Amino acid sequence: MHLLMQTAAEAAANAPHFPYAFTLVYVVGFIAAVTIGSIAWYNSKRPAGWESKERPDFVPKVNKEETPGLGEPKS
Repeated sequence: MHLLMQTAAEAAANAPHFPYAFTLVYVVGFIAAVTIGSIAWYNSKRPAGWESKERPDFVPKVNKEETPGLGEPKS
């Protein structure tokens, strides 16, 4: 019986720990996705009912090019 208890204690000591780095990647990724999605949404055409609303101060203005990726480089 003592041998079984000792084996069980060793197995519990070698059990995998909770992956904090893995969880941190998911949390940071979620925050980045929400931030980038919010900026993209505010810079897109306004949905019905939002045409007269003003852009929040923290959202940067992104200007669209007429033909992105076509033609000669501008610089």
